[in-house]
Amino acid sequence: MQTLMLALLLAAVFGFFVPEVQKGLQRILHAHPALVWAVPFLLTLTFNMASALAGAFSFGLSLMVLAYTAAPVACAYLQGAGVIHRPSAGDFLTIGLLWLPIEFGAGQGLVPRAAQGFLHSVAYGIAILLGLTLFLGYRSFPGLKYSLPRRARDFRLPLAGFALVAPVLAVVGIAIGFIPWPHLPVKTAGQMAAAVGIIFAGTALPEEILFRSLIQNLIMLRLGASWRTLFLASVIFGCAHLDNGPQALPNWRYMIVATIAGWAYGQVYQRSESVMSSAGLHMLVDWTKHFFF
Repeated sequence: MQTLMLALLLAAVFGFFVPEVQKGLQRILHAHPALVWAVPFLLTLTFNMASALAGAFSFGLSLMVLAYTAAPVACAYLQGAGVIHRPSAGDFLTIGLLWLPIEFGAGQGLVPRAAQGFLHSVAYGIAILLGLTLFLGYRSFPGLKYSLPRRARDFRLPLAGFALVAPVLAVVGIAIGFIPWPHLPVKTAGQMAAAVGIIFAGTALPEEILFRSLIQNLIMLRLGASWRTLFLASVIFGCAHLDNGPQALPNWRYMIVATIAGWAYGQVYQRSESVMSSAGLHMLVDWTKHFFF
């Protein structure tokens, strides 16, 4: 049942790729902005079902999730619905309210250890759905590129980006002691093949939605498309990895490597027509690190 719950959340995330879904959501929320307040309750109900399934339900946890989902909605609601071309400080605050509680594991102490992995994935899915609802539907920003690949270029770019950035990441990562020298994979071909979809859906796409479709895109809309915007977005992406292992925290080695990778992901995002292109490059980098380093 837990696998089914995660599959349904993933299906909902991919459902937003359908143009008719995006247009329908925009039409409803722009005409009736107050309906956006139904979203926190629906997402909290979803989380409650998942926590009950994992034997981890509590009213304290439920109230915390409701507060988490309601805060970004309140921030967006105060600014109003519509097609927005210039983000405000409130829009960046909304992103922070979506991202930072997940980043720092808010509420983790209320969840039994055995259920933490599953409910973290559920919370991740809820955060993505809430972000898409607010930034695709309620406050509709151009340039999110939340669409399926449209041209052959969208498939070529991640491959070209990987060919260029992977050697750089390997050399820098080894030089600063972030990764060891490469080795032959020890997993089976089936495990390596299955990991492609898991890494793409569980890590690459969610992070690209946050760091490219939302953060990089909104910075660009605010400050303009320049190398400074790309650099700022890359540094933010790098800093997001300071609290990741396996080295001691703050992990400056991971930050350096992630900043370089973020620059490459950002370049692919800017040149493509779909966030799935940068997510594809992100997946290739993570997959290679996992199996060959």
